[in-house]
Amino acid sequence: MPQTEVLLVEHIDNLGSEGDVVKVRPGFARNYLIPRSKAVPLNHANKKRLDALKVARAARETEELQKSQDIATKLNDTSIAVAVKTGAGGKLFGSVTVVHILEKLGEKGFKLDKRHFSKFTPIKELGQTTVNVLLHKDISVDIKLEVVSENPIEETK
Repeated sequence: MPQTEVLLVEHIDNLGSEGDVVKVRPGFARNYLIPRSKAVPLNHANKKRLDALKVARAARETEELQKSQDIATKLNDTSIAVAVKTGAGGKLFGSVTVVHILEKLGEKGFKLDKRHFSKFTPIKELGQTTVNVLLHKDISVDIKLEVVSENPIEETK
């Protein structure tokens, strides 16, 4: 299958960052990357842009790393409680998902995405647990999460 080389001008998930020379299918380059100014064809004139793009990439990556470290220090001391409806014996109706956690973190002033919770499985029990948040490829933080009942738990007989 024929492939063409392009120089990426900005970061594209699952493909590369600015300054990377990647091989892609000609249709992807011609119909998506080049018209949207996400890449330029690789030729002698565009190779000169490579150094400037690599400098911009290094600056962006250090800024992202610094922001992630700042958020990590704030999140390290954070613990949240999620109140859920329960039935007899403390059995949960449904489960605690990423949306519930993001809601509680949003109330505390954190702006995170679902993508930060890549290895999260829904919580289906009351009690305390830790949730891992991946802020950067090198930085992850554990948040203390407590799942509590909204209503008093009635014992089953």
